[in-house]
Amino acid sequence: MNPILLLSQAIASVVLIVLILLQQRGTALGSAFGGESGFYTTRRGIQKKIFWATVVVGVIFVILAVLNLLF
Repeated sequence: MNPILLLSQAIASVVLIVLILLQQRGTALGSAFGGESGFYTTRRGIQKKIFWATVVVGVIFVILAVLNLLF
């Protein structure tokens, strides 16, 4: 196993965890059952950037995992 791939996957996993935890800050369980914000909400501003950063880091994490299996 390549130590650079392992280190980069560990860093990507920590960044992914942080981004996931930042996404749902301030929402409670009540919003899932039709609370204040409703079911369909649009992401705006920094929330949209955090969402897309989570998607990108998630894809990077999967690619690194596949590379770790191959090499």
